[in-house]
Amino acid sequence: MKINSFFLAALVVAAVSSCAPRTSVSSPDGRITVRFLLEEGVPYYCVDVDGEPLVAASRLGLEAEEADLSGGFTLRSSRVTSHSETWHQPWGENKEVTDRHRELKVRLKGSEGGVVMDLVFRAFDDGVGFRYECGVPSVDTVHLERELTGFNFAYDAPSWSIPGDFNSYEHLYRKMPLSELRDANTPLTMKFSGDLYASVHEAAIVNYPEMVLHSGGGTSFKAVLAPQQQIHRQKGEPVRGFDRKTVAVLPSSFRTPWRTIQVAHSAVGLVNSSLILNLNEPCAIDDVSWIHPMKYIGVWWGMHLGIESWGGEGHGATTERAIEYIDFAAANNIQGVLFEGWNDAWRGSDALPDFDFTRPAKDYDVEKVAAYAREKGIFLITHNETGGNFLRFEEQLDRTLDWDASLGIHAMKTGYAGGGLYGNVPKHSQMGVVHFQKVVEAAAAREIMVDAHETIKASGLRRTWPNFMTRECVRGMEYNGWSSGNPPSHTVTLPYTRLLSGPVDYTPGVFDLLYECTRGKPQLRSWGTPGDGCREHTTLSKQIANWVILYSPMQMACDLIENYDGHPAFQFFRDFDPDCDASEALQGEVGEWIVVGRRAGDRFFLGASTDETGRDISQPLSFLRPGVSYTATCYCDAPDSHWESNPTAYQILTRTVTSADTLDLHLAPGGGAAVTFIPE
Repeated sequence: MKINSFFLAALVVAAVSSCAPRTSVSSPDGRITVRFLLEEGVPYYCVDVDGEPLVAASRLGLEAEEADLSGGFTLRSSRVTSHSETWHQPWGENKEVTDRHRELKVRLKGSEGGVVMDLVFRAFDDGVGFRYECGVPSVDTVHLERELTGFNFAYDAPSWSIPGDFNSYEHLYRKMPLSELRDANTPLTMKFSGDLYASVHEAAIVNYPEMVLHSGGGTSFKAVLAPQQQIHRQKGEPVRGFDRKTVAVLPSSFRTPWRTIQVAHSAVGLVNSSLILNLNEPCAIDDVSWIHPMKYIGVWWGMHLGIESWGGEGHGATTERAIEYIDFAAANNIQGVLFEGWNDAWRGSDALPDFDFTRPAKDYDVEKVAAYAREKGIFLITHNETGGNFLRFEEQLDRTLDWDASLGIHAMKTGYAGGGLYGNVPKHSQMGVVHFQKVVEAAAAREIMVDAHETIKASGLRRTWPNFMTRECVRGMEYNGWSSGNPPSHTVTLPYTRLLSGPVDYTPGVFDLLYECTRGKPQLRSWGTPGDGCREHTTLSKQIANWVILYSPMQMACDLIENYDGHPAFQFFRDFDPDCDASEALQGEVGEWIVVGRRAGDRFFLGASTDETGRDISQPLSFLRPGVSYTATCYCDAPDSHWESNPTAYQILTRTVTSADTLDLHLAPGGGAAVTFIPE
């Protein structure tokens, strides 16, 4: 391993020697240690794992217009405390979560104006989190200009990330050495030698802009916050940039989100971490009995295939089609139905000036559909697409949600398609964060669950607001409908990257892998039609496995219901329950393969998938309950399955198993396997 040359060359050379125990805290198991130091009034931190450096001495601090929050500090006090509890959530990968950590709180006094900064560090067995808690008593408002947080990794390592885009997370993941990475959004996942894995992210983003990482040279990175406004300049050629002066307007007493570094000694150890959730506040909703995980279908995929539309010719969300989907859901143990394009004046890329979030299209009788859904016991999921015009949505928000509740609609999908928000506001800015949170809290007041698309990244706030069920924030299924699509490695990278932040509405489950349903049908749009070579880049079995692997408490079967009707393999979705009680990522490697097991009640579900490389996997079934016999039904790749040449080949195999058995699975290139374990 080559140690970070930036670290050796900078002033932190001296800091490392003093990074010995002035103030420090270790994880309960003693393997992870965070150390704090103050050099000439400037704060730094470093992180060791098993006695070896992971993060070398790295800068801390903030820059603001009204006060110096970057240096000139004196150490006033430090205190270490311990915490241990087990808490429960109404839904989640695991409904029972253990929070064991030790906390170091360092109080710093500024050189002027009565400035106080508390640096809070928490060390868990699965990583560390730290944040700033600041007080500037001489002013009413603080204009934050920059965050100085650094992440100086002691060694180079392979990394997986998407670009540091302030408007979208819909990118393919890049694998490259840290030393070649220029910018990244988080989670940024790394694999160091000696089977040490780490991932940088943030937790509890409230009233504060998103953080991305920019290279500081070598393997050093610095936090960069999303600006308040995007600016366009026209001088010769157009230049698109950001106003970086003020990134956040804060009260005189404020705290930042947690900066997090998850640590594990296996790739699946990162997946099994609960650190992000543990750094969020407890549930703010007194009665959560109305919050229900669900499976759902919807009028959606046909628009991305180009054979239905959001409005006008070929409109998909008609009353007749809605009744058909509700009947299918009721007959197939599916709890919810989504209808995109139910609104009048929405055309798939923009909303007309008179757009009203309570005005249905002329061929969609919303009262009839809502009443029919209630009669059948089906959740109707409304879709409020804003086209990025968040101010218009805010103006109508209370009226819209009251209207939804009056119709018995208690699940809502929101969308912000396009670039930034209205007024050149970046989606991931403080203004965007505040808006998205406003929607979730207003929805909670009406007992409405939220599935948000094109929103701010997950940071564990689902613990505090569990009606925030799931979100997109990913290059999802729709890219396979109108572009070159997502490669087989994409969905075996997501569990180790995007899903570390929280649930994802990837919308898996296409059965018509080659889009035969579009043949002979008129295309209702000109962009990226399936005729351009669009198709799925998986086998059928991998599509099924993704219902288990790509966790969401609202899990969609996204294909047209005609492609499910009468298909033997759709039995898996009928049996599947997204309301799991416990989950564990069992084995795998980042971007290569993964095996995940989940339990819901007395049933277990397993999903396994691989990248372009076929592989044979032996999976011990020790996660099953001992002494119980299960009927294991495997929806598996056939011997000749291949994502490229024979994607639809599959087989359904059944056998009796116990926790003492081992399951041998063959995964075809781009393939997978999904297994139900039902007690006999």
